[in-house]
Amino acid sequence: EVQLVESGGGSVQAGGSLRLSCATSGFIFDDYSIAWFRQAPGDPRREGVSCISSRNGVVPYADSVKGRFTMSADSSKNTVYLQMTDLKPDDTAVYYCGALDTYYCSGYEAGMDYWGQGTQVTVSS
Repeated sequence: EVQLVESGGGSVQAGGSLRLSCATSGFIFDDYSIAWFRQAPGDPRREGVSCISSRNGVVPYADSVKGRFTMSADSSKNTVYLQMTDLKPDDTAVYYCGALDTYYCSGYEAGMDYWGQGTQVTVSS
């Protein structure tokens, strides 16, 4: 059974940092691409933040987080991370990881095969 479990969310003040984790199981880690998405309050869409795959490496999608968010992976732990620094109130969202059965990255919500349950990030001003 494929599982994606996010953790590391919380409430921080603007300018703070958080590191999100997405622990995966049930598939061969290096055969999948894994992406971080976020869903802001009141928005029905999930915005692609960044993706990682064995063929593409790390692919950033959201211009608003470039230079502040860094995605990485530890294949020995089947886990991906999202290090978030200089957080802003606009970063407030539920953050999800999604997995796609391909070697190549996708930043499209509709393309994901599996999802985690999400972790809430709240940034106050």
